[in-house]
Amino acid sequence: MDFDEYVRQRGAALVRLGRLLTGDRQHGEDLAQEVLARAFVKWKRIAATQNPDAYLRRALVNASISRWRRVSSHEVPVAVPADTRSLEDVGATVADRDLAWRLISRLPARQRAAVVLRYYEDLDDTAIADLLGCTRETVRSQVKRAMDTLRTRISPAMNGDK
Repeated sequence: MDFDEYVRQRGAALVRLGRLLTGDRQHGEDLAQEVLARAFVKWKRIAATQNPDAYLRRALVNASISRWRRVSSHEVPVAVPADTRSLEDVGATVADRDLAWRLISRLPARQRAAVVLRYYEDLDDTAIADLLGCTRETVRSQVKRAMDTLRTRISPAMNGDK
């Protein structure tokens, strides 16, 4: 499969994963674009692997973690953001989903990656461990810590506390 065909088939899924890893639509798109740009250069080698999806997922996870480690000098704070949230009430489901993603985005990068790979990508411990470069036990402890943190934060957040 050539690079263009792969991106047509799997590009949207990689962008979604990028969004979930970063907690932001634009940052997720940027992350996926950066990873795909790097992958384009070495596509023949990546395509020859048994699973290009796993390679690119791992690249996304690593790039996401690296992003959190370095201080961004590309973003400039502004008084009023151009992409403000709508004031209209779109319902309890959307509000709950937004709350969940805000809480997930506050998790440490490796815990967030483990949760996203487990519950969004539906990967097992072994596949997650391969992507994160750790043991299955570490994956389990990362997911457990993340879920414990989310459980303690969800109750106060549902009551309106931050």
